[in-house]
Amino acid sequence: MGFLKNIKFLWHGSSSSPLADENIAATPLPEDEVASHKDESRVALYKSGEGRVFLSGLLFSLIFLVLVVYYLAVDIRIGQTLLLAFVAHTLGGRAAGIGLCIAFGFSSWVTIAFNMFLEVLIVCFCYSLFVLSFKNYLNCKWLTIASRNAEKQALKHKKVVSRYGWLGIFSFVMIPLPITGPAAGSIIAYFLKFSIKRNFAAVFGGTLASIVIWTYFFDYLDSHIASFKYVVIVVLLIILIYYFKTLKRWFTQEIEE
Repeated sequence: MGFLKNIKFLWHGSSSSPLADENIAATPLPEDEVASHKDESRVALYKSGEGRVFLSGLLFSLIFLVLVVYYLAVDIRIGQTLLLAFVAHTLGGRAAGIGLCIAFGFSSWVTIAFNMFLEVLIVCFCYSLFVLSFKNYLNCKWLTIASRNAEKQALKHKKVVSRYGWLGIFSFVMIPLPITGPAAGSIIAYFLKFSIKRNFAAVFGGTLASIVIWTYFFDYLDSHIASFKYVVIVVLLIILIYYFKTLKRWFTQEIEE
């Protein structure tokens, strides 16, 4: 609950004049008007596109928890694999999560569906929290630092990607290189002023194409390399250790220009 206490919902008034803002700040409002403004802020926030995306992320998280709890009770091996795939996917990217699913016996179609589900869940949170922080709806130190870092990284790729528009975002997300995941792609598309529908169509289209390619690549290796499972586990451990340190720095210190 400590995180929730640090989040502040800010109400943006209709006046754009600095003097008007100073007068508003200098004049205390009655308690009933303050409460009314807070209610308006919450309503405006959750009616916004990024607010609905955030709520979608919460819904996907609930579905994920139900799946994990169910399979931990029915088949603990599947439940553990789902959890490990989520951790691997979050810290090491799509290749890590897909490789783990294939190594532990998931079929190609289940691997594709589950990892696509994870990508949608992660993008919903990354995109919505970035936009809400960027618009100053959220005031949280570590989230602000992460948003600034995400903005800097996105702007580095913006000029190249913007030349090709929708296809540029699709290709950027699909290409299996570092810092080219769907979360980064959705933020670049935000700066290119894509609508949420157009943004997510490009991001999730590229993501699905990449997941299919990775899945059949790992499936091929699994059928031709007897020790594939152990190789994947070793590689995952190396990736997780490396990316955990990177992820920690991402939320604690701003990257240089």
